[in-house]
Amino acid sequence: MDDKFINPFSESLINVLATMAMLEVKAGTPSVKTHEIAHGDVTGIIGMTGEQAKGSFAVTFTEPVILEITRRMLGEEVSGIDETVTDMVGEITNMVTGGAKKFLSEKGYRFDMAVPAVIAGPDHVIRHKSAQPVIIVPFSTEAGEFFMETCFEELR
Repeated sequence: MDDKFINPFSESLINVLATMAMLEVKAGTPSVKTHEIAHGDVTGIIGMTGEQAKGSFAVTFTEPVILEITRRMLGEEVSGIDETVTDMVGEITNMVTGGAKKFLSEKGYRFDMAVPAVIAGPDHVIRHKSAQPVIIVPFSTEAGEFFMETCFEELR
């Protein structure tokens, strides 16, 4: 399992949540995801294309985790996944991807980014556009678990 596309997103995700939500996040062990069903309640997904590689990044939050992140980032209580929460997921997806894009550019990868899409609901589907395996990484916080997915392929 090649970590050149996993680590930049993982590091950026940890940095964004530590900085913006003051939340300690620990990464678990990456594995290959074998289905398209999300492991959480709301997902932000974004596509990236470049001359050297293309792929996508997704982050899926369980409801307790994203409600805690939203509370910490906005300073207000939210009672369920609503427009405020889905906007937050889109913003987190953008921030994480921007940070990962910076890490990847230092390794010679240049990417254009799409606008993130946010999908919510039980058992929603996450579809990556690359033919490569989807790598999923669990993360743990004091509020519970959430998951990151990356799926990239080299074009050279």
